Amino acid sequence: MNIRSLTRGDGVVIGAAVLLFIASFLDLYSIDGAPDDIIPNLWGSGPVVLGVVLAGIIGAALVVVSRALPQPPKVAGLDLGQFGAAFTVFAAWSALGNIFDPAGGANNVTSGSSADGPDAGIGLILALVATLVMAAAALATPLVPALKGSLVPAPRPAAPQPYGAQPSGGYGYPGAQQAGFGGQPQPGQPGQAGQAGQPFGGQQPGRPAAPAADFSPFWFAVPVPRPLFPEDGSQTPIAELAPGTWYLAVEQRGPALVAQTQDGRRGVLQDTAGIQRG
Repeated sequence: MNIRSLTRGDGVVIGAAVLLFIASFLDLYSIDGAPDDIIPNLWGSGPVVLGVVLAGIIGAALVVVSRALPQPPKVAGLDLGQFGAAFTVFAAWSALGNIFDPAGGANNVTSGSSADGPDAGIGLILALVATLVMAAAALATPLVPALKGSLVPAPRPAAPQPYGAQPSGGYGYPGAQQAGFGGQPQPGQPGQAGQAGQPFGGQQPGRPAAPAADFSPFWFAVPVPRPLFPEDGSQTPIAELAPGTWYLAVEQRGPALVAQTQDGRRGVLQDTAGIQRG
């Protein structure tokens, strides 16, 4: 069973079933001047128990179970949910009949009129309300968009790591062992991306490594998307640095930085304002 498949309408059905169960322990009818200890609850009447309490609770259970099952079975040719909805309608109909004549035909034997009998008790009134709400929700859920929404929301994706935080493992995070793009493991501490100041992943052919005495590579993150331009000075971006990802600065050229992306591309980050160092 998958409870995430339950809808808001199913939640209303469940709530109405709980209310019905509570109402079953309250007074069946009301008699002026009679002590409470002689008035039975709904469990004291067989027709009410079978036609209202059990029919309503069983109907609610069938509706909810049919929604939670990946492939609901059929009962008498009907879908399990439809069968349960029919039960809830029957329970509401029975509760309405008992509201008009809570004592059944017993009071009609001597007086000849049900008007002289006891009134419906609080338990019977609440049972009518619960079964009406239950039946309405069971029938309206497939039709009303507000009721078709998910009862249990899907889990939210994990929040992105703040700039400067130390996430656990994986490329692009300071503080984790990284493998160079050439397959050689490299330390992943900020400022220690390669041996003797070499660029992360090893020196690329035709590109001299920055001298360790002049610059120490460090991890950084950008606050907003920033373009990465080619090292030859062209103004056509080769990549875009995204917030929430750590990149490695391998060289400094005036106010600009030479950065390396996850796939090994190097380029010039011209706008270094607001970057977060790792």
